[in-house]
Amino acid sequence: MKNEVRVRFAPSPTGHLHIGGARTAIFNWIFARHNDGKFLLRVEDTDKKRSTKEYFDAILSSLKWLGIEWDEDLTIQSENIHLHREVVKRLLESGSAYKCFCTPESLDWKRKEAQKAKLPEIYDRECLGFSDDEIKNLESKNIPFVIRFKVPVGETVLNDLIHGKTVVQNSEIDDFVILRADDTPTYQLAVVVDDHNMGITHIIRGNDHLSNTPKQIMLYNALGWAIPDFAHMPMILGTDKARLSKRHGAVSLEHYQEQGYLSDAIFNYLTLLGWSPGEDREIISRDETVERFEICNTSKKSAVFDEIKLQWINNQYIAGMKLTELAGMVRRKLVQDIELGRLVEEKGDEYLFRVLELQKSRLKLLTDFIPFAGYFYRDPVTYDPPAIKKHWLKNTPEVLQRLGRVRLAMKDCGDYSEERIEKDMRGLAEEMDISAAKLIHPTRLALTGYGVSPGLFEMMHILGQDTVIRRLENAVAYLQTL
Repeated sequence: MKNEVRVRFAPSPTGHLHIGGARTAIFNWIFARHNDGKFLLRVEDTDKKRSTKEYFDAILSSLKWLGIEWDEDLTIQSENIHLHREVVKRLLESGSAYKCFCTPESLDWKRKEAQKAKLPEIYDRECLGFSDDEIKNLESKNIPFVIRFKVPVGETVLNDLIHGKTVVQNSEIDDFVILRADDTPTYQLAVVVDDHNMGITHIIRGNDHLSNTPKQIMLYNALGWAIPDFAHMPMILGTDKARLSKRHGAVSLEHYQEQGYLSDAIFNYLTLLGWSPGEDREIISRDETVERFEICNTSKKSAVFDEIKLQWINNQYIAGMKLTELAGMVRRKLVQDIELGRLVEEKGDEYLFRVLELQKSRLKLLTDFIPFAGYFYRDPVTYDPPAIKKHWLKNTPEVLQRLGRVRLAMKDCGDYSEERIEKDMRGLAEEMDISAAKLIHPTRLALTGYGVSPGLFEMMHILGQDTVIRRLENAVAYLQTL
């Protein structure tokens, strides 16, 4: 390890923060915390045509939602362009870079000729041999030019913290452009200058950057700068093993937040995409992750994004939440159902806590509260067709009517405990000479509109006598129309 670990996350504000970028940020943050180092944030906004303030703000908001705070002032790449240009000038003066006046048309023709001859599509260095007078003559005619880095002879060695040693033959690498014709730096140049100026010691990023790393190492060597340690994480694939895309669920972090995922669950799951705490652990806190994390234990193999597993992890976090905290989060999701939100407020906290205590182990998402718990607040107006077919039989109206009469008779007895409800229902089933299931399932459907629900006796206890009797009557009326 170097004296102080300094890592960075460098998103581009040309889109929202997605799963891949979020995992990169998380791994960098964990690595910094594990090594008592610094996590820095740099926004790479030099693509002015596609960069927007909306995306800029959204990325920062998503990072904060994930609980990822940066340790020093935010770096804006476009504010450093003057530094990038100074370094290009230095490379020109040292002979490590040169001006290239080739037109896009001529370069395209050369590529096509190389393809025909089945040769590597590498720039032929036509402009490298120009004399000073030739260059001055071309510049006097205002012929546009780019600055290319002169790839040195030999090989470049990458000692990756995840993949180990890789040797690249420099002859396989093009003299890449470091300054465009419009005087703006390319990614390869800007990222090296910015990382050096920020004192970055470790660069942790996705495998898709592996091809960039030898070029950047060459720039570090040409400038005489210390080379950071590199670690390239495995790519994230969909369940079909194709590269992750929107069709696999690779949407923005804001979308997951809106859908009712918890930031701790997202954080937990993304740490498992390429790294494992061992012992087949699936649920692990941030603090323990920071304590146990070793970048060298990151897998070399691609990770598979499985939203079903993510939902399971989210459910585990919801189930473990304090009721007061969960109630606050659920209330914020009720903007999606204004009427239900009003009913929840009318019923009050105590009722909401009782509902959540019964339902929270079933909620995969916070938004599941609306369909899964809505029937605690409003009578069903429709009933699930498959459940009707399965549970509402010819004698169901009589069964529900008799249960309603039993509940009505018990209304003023003062004992409406779960135990008493269960005793009454099982007693009625025995009296009618039917199995308890043939009473419980039709009743559940009548009370909720669904074929599944939490425990029926607990649910009836929360709903109360009046609501239970009314819903049984409504179900019988509905049955009579079939």
